[in-house]
Amino acid sequence: MMPRRATSKTATAAPLQTDMKKRVLLLGSTGSIGRNALSVLDELGDDWQVVALAAGSSAIELAEQANRLNVEAVAIADENSAADLNDVLTISPKCFVGERALEDLVNGVDFDIVISAVVGSGGLKATIRAVELGKHVALANKESLVIAGSILIPLAKKTGAKIIPIDSEHSAILQAMQAGNRKDVEKIYLTASGGPFRTWSPEAMAEITVQEALRHPTWDMGPKITIDSATMMNKALEIIEARWLFGIDPDQIEVIIHPESIVHSLVEFCDGSLIAQLGTPDMRTPIQYALTYPDRVPCPSPKLDLSVASQLTFDKPDPDRFPAVRLGHQVAKKGGTSGAVFNAANEVAVEMFRDGALSFGDIARFSEKILEEHTFIAQPSLEQLLEADAWARQEVAKCTAC
Repeated sequence: MMPRRATSKTATAAPLQTDMKKRVLLLGSTGSIGRNALSVLDELGDDWQVVALAAGSSAIELAEQANRLNVEAVAIADENSAADLNDVLTISPKCFVGERALEDLVNGVDFDIVISAVVGSGGLKATIRAVELGKHVALANKESLVIAGSILIPLAKKTGAKIIPIDSEHSAILQAMQAGNRKDVEKIYLTASGGPFRTWSPEAMAEITVQEALRHPTWDMGPKITIDSATMMNKALEIIEARWLFGIDPDQIEVIIHPESIVHSLVEFCDGSLIAQLGTPDMRTPIQYALTYPDRVPCPSPKLDLSVASQLTFDKPDPDRFPAVRLGHQVAKKGGTSGAVFNAANEVAVEMFRDGALSFGDIARFSEKILEEHTFIAQPSLEQLLEADAWARQEVAKCTAC
């Protein structure tokens, strides 16, 4: 763990603005969501100012973004990348480096909105801190809610923080719910493209390669999220996320395969009405809505041409080929430390699959095994959740002989 570190340049931030610009802090600026968020913010215009950026290890891209936007501060979690960051920066922002860099950035910069787009559990503490400060949180880091929804949601109610989802499915649910009263919601449907293997036989799925798993038929995403889509582990995590975001019973959440990725999710009300949100599969739409909520403004995403999207198909996921969906419901119902263990096990298993140490099917199998073996705590503290996360990571790493 490292304290805040300044670069060799003079670490002086620009004075605080006195106008009404919305000051945005972007965590995960070099990832797919981060790049799309910067595109959206460019289009939103002069009323929006990116004041700080953070990344895990992509120092050169982070520095180039910081130079272009003339930000007040940057953060990078990987200490080994700090030198590259300093070499490329042509401005003099505050620089935060190391394990606590993202959290220190949230503490060290004045901002109105944080976009939490770090992939994995690395975004948890910074997201919690932003909620503690009562900020507007545009949340793409679903793992924060999967791990610590029991802490984040009550905390947001206490501080007045707004947590607005960026995930296209949860954004769609948020929008569709506005068609009625929350008490009248019967069920929510999370749509899933089904990934590249929705029609593959079990025999073929046993031989899936990393390259095949990284070829998503619809969405352009980072490698971890793309593999989660292929295993449908992303839907498992989204079930857990939806349970916390919308305060809904897991039995009221259903996953449905929709390969066209035009209907981004649906809400069923007690009178049988189904309200859906449709649009092109472009993450800029939910990113912008999370920023401007509850207002709407023109968006750079291409508009949906209904004459082209003439066929919409839906099907149920195969529980034998995609056991992750079942696991997601199980974790959402149980709560406690289950989410932290499940998420950590999946994160490590995905990395091991990418490194060739596990097969594609092992990702869900090992995640379930670790989930079953962990010592469950029903009402954990944040420290206990982080301990469960660390334990699960160690256990999965030992699982190649399981």
